[in-house]
Amino acid sequence: MAPTSVNIARGIYLLVCASGGYAIAYILGSSNVDVSPVQGICAGLVAGGLFVWIELLIKGFSLRAFSTATFGLLVGIFCAWLITRLQIFDLLNITFRNRLGPADASLDSTAAQNAVDAAATLTLGLNVLLYATLGFLGAVVALRSSRDDFAFILPYVRFRQDSSTGQPVVLDAESVMDGRVAGVVRSGFLRGRLVIPKFVLDEIQVLASSPTQAKRERAERGLASLESMRSANDLQVTIEDAGVNGDETMHSRLLHVAQLLGARLMSTDENLCKVAKLRSIDVLNLDELLDALRPAVGVGEKVRLALVRGGKDEHQGVGYMPDGTMIVVNHAAKKIGTTQDVVVISTLQTSSGTMVFAELVGA
Repeated sequence: MAPTSVNIARGIYLLVCASGGYAIAYILGSSNVDVSPVQGICAGLVAGGLFVWIELLIKGFSLRAFSTATFGLLVGIFCAWLITRLQIFDLLNITFRNRLGPADASLDSTAAQNAVDAAATLTLGLNVLLYATLGFLGAVVALRSSRDDFAFILPYVRFRQDSSTGQPVVLDAESVMDGRVAGVVRSGFLRGRLVIPKFVLDEIQVLASSPTQAKRERAERGLASLESMRSANDLQVTIEDAGVNGDETMHSRLLHVAQLLGARLMSTDENLCKVAKLRSIDVLNLDELLDALRPAVGVGEKVRLALVRGGKDEHQGVGYMPDGTMIVVNHAAKKIGTTQDVVVISTLQTSSGTMVFAELVGA
C-alpha cells in the first residue's frame, strides 16, 4: 500500500490536470471551438490518470535507477550525435532526393519540391530512429550494469559509497575456498559487495581438476561455497570480467582490479597482503581477524584446562583452549586425561600462534 504522502501527491496532480483541462476548454471555447468545460475536465483527468497508472507500473523504479538510466540515455544520445556528425544522412538525403525528383528540376518545380520534402522527412525519421535506438540501448545497458562496471568505464571517477553498503571487497582464490567469508559478512563485521574476478574463478576451476586430491576437494568446496553465496539474498556477490593484462601474475592482476574499483582486498596470502599495503590498498586477512579475536591470556591468570596429551618433556602435559591456543603445563604428566586448574606463568609468540606455559595450581 502506498504511503499517505504519495496518495496526496497523486490527488493534487489529478486536481492540477483537471484544472488544466478546464482552462484549455475555456480558451478553446473562446475561440469558437465547441469544447465544453466538462469535456476539458474529463480529458485532463484521463491524461492525469494515464500518468498515475504509468507511475504505478514503475513503483519499483528508484531514484538511483532513474539517475543510472539517465546517464545511459545521455551516453546513447551522445553516440547518436557523433554518428550524425559524419553526415551519413545528408548523403542519403541527396541520394533519395535525386531518385525521387524529376530528371530536370527546372521543368517540374512542384515535383522537385516534393522530392526535397520527402527526402527531408526521411532524414528526419532516420535521425529520430537513431537517437531513440541508441538512447534506449544506453539506458538499458546502464540499468543492467553495476556500480563496479561504471568504475571500469570511468576508472578515474570514484562513485561515493553508501555507508550501509561499504566499499567493494575483492576476493582471491584462497578467500573463496576458505569458506568463512559468508559467515563474517552475515555477522555484520564486514559490509560491501563481494567481487570475484573472472580469472580467480578460472583458477579455482583449474584446481578443481587437479590430480592432487587435497587441492581438488578444497577447490570443489570453494565452488560450492561461491554458488551458495551467489544464491543467498542477503549477500551481494558479482563475478567481474576484469579487463586486465593476461600476461601479469595473479597477484598483480588482483592488485590492479582492487585499485581500479577502489576496493579492499581479502586474502590470507601474507606476501600478497604486504604488497597490497605498500600500494595503499586496504587489506582484509581472515587469519589476522582470527588472531585478534582470540582471548588474551595473561601471566598469573587461572584457567580450567583439560590435559589431553604429553608435552615435549616427560613431565609436561598439554591442553587446548576453545580457540585452539595450546597450553603446556609443567609437572602435569601424571594428570593427563583429567581437568585441572592451572596458572599461566609465561607466553611465547610464534609464527603459528601463541604458546602458553602454565603450572598446576598449588604446585
